[in-house]
Amino acid sequence: MQQWNDWYEQLAAQGKVEQGRPLALTGRVVAMTGGRVLDGPYAETKEAVGGYFLLKVADLDEAVAIAKQCPGLPLGLKVEVRPLAEQSPVLDGVRGRPAG
Repeated sequence: MQQWNDWYEQLAAQGKVEQGRPLALTGRVVAMTGGRVLDGPYAETKEAVGGYFLLKVADLDEAVAIAKQCPGLPLGLKVEVRPLAEQSPVLDGVRGRPAG
């Protein structure tokens, strides 16, 4: 954890971090099954998201380079690097435009 905190603090000191917070271990997933809305903590441990960083970077390549420095990678953790969307890509699909 100290390596993780050091990595985050280094990014913050460089002015790269816009936001970042760990996520609590509690929460709910809401889904509709068979016409019923169900809620409950259904995410499998292997799919859980532990937190996020919102970074200020020039492009996706810079974000990937930062992700490659994650101290959790040698422990088997995965980092997902995604840009922010102006609106939900699902909404584009509903309106007949290609998502993404």
